[in-house]
Amino acid sequence: MSLGFVAYLLIPVCTLLFAADSNWFTTNFSVLGSETGHQIHFLLWGLAVGFYFFWCLRRIAARMPDAPRGSWTGTLALLLLLFALTTPYLPEELPFQAGLHVIFAFFAAALLAAALFLIVLKLCHTYPGRFRSYLWGMVLIALCCLYLYHLAGMISSALEIFFTISADLMVYRLYRRVDA
Repeated sequence: MSLGFVAYLLIPVCTLLFAADSNWFTTNFSVLGSETGHQIHFLLWGLAVGFYFFWCLRRIAARMPDAPRGSWTGTLALLLLLFALTTPYLPEELPFQAGLHVIFAFFAAALLAAALFLIVLKLCHTYPGRFRSYLWGMVLIALCCLYLYHLAGMISSALEIFFTISADLMVYRLYRRVDA
């Protein structure tokens, strides 16, 4: 299976299908993943996305002349995602575990964004001008995420879908650019 297939088809389609039968602005992946019948889909989706990002970021960093500072953030993001996937989000029955799940999930995404930002920043400094569009892409992704958060008043499925797919495509294109 090619990485392009994973990046352009598998991750976007699985991400959209996971939230297909829900209101994207009133729910989120944690709620959907805790519903009966969705737990295995949530786990498989999270594992696929998490290991995809981990693998790609590691490969990008390995191809750079100097590893970016904070390269451990990608590893920690994967670890926190694994914790989030295995910690139940059942706020009524298990409020403490649900709180941990929220913390794990939030910081997994934040650390993924930080890892990607640090890589892009290092590439911009190492190759002035060549990777600037990726830096602007990161800014655009962040602004769109803030807008989606403002629209829903919460971390919604719409925000999670947008972040997952846009980060997926950016990481893949960055991987191809660094690999070239």
